[in-house]
Amino acid sequence: MSAMTGRSSPAWVRVLLSQPWVGPLVRLALVSAYLIGGIDKALHFDSAVAEQAHFGLHPAALWAALAVAVEIIGSLCVVLRRFTWIGAGGLGMLTVVAMLVANDFWNQAGIARFMALNSFFEHLGLIAALVLATMLGDEQVD
Repeated sequence: MSAMTGRSSPAWVRVLLSQPWVGPLVRLALVSAYLIGGIDKALHFDSAVAEQAHFGLHPAALWAALAVAVEIIGSLCVVLRRFTWIGAGGLGMLTVVAMLVANDFWNQAGIARFMALNSFFEHLGLIAALVLATMLGDEQVD
């Protein structure tokens, strides 16, 4: 069994996690929002530019193009386990920027604060998952 299956996990969990389809499926699920977001931004680039401008990121077209590139290329790096550290690192940095500009719960009140606070920490958890994906690295190619 590989180190990815967890030595203290029950046998049925180790068997499930050692299946060859689990790793690729989990990596795809991890980056699915980025991959879909990047493709959608590329297909609707004017809307992506407007989104960046809405959040005060200028020049908006440059930020939109960077978001598209990082979301698509970074996702592929993670899914294909090639240069995972670059892909996951880029996605993590993009997520930090998004957290700070779109989930600024410290500037909000009421239900908006509640929602932004939850989203902020959900994004923090996603960054942690990207760090774990990087820790697992590229060494074991399925």
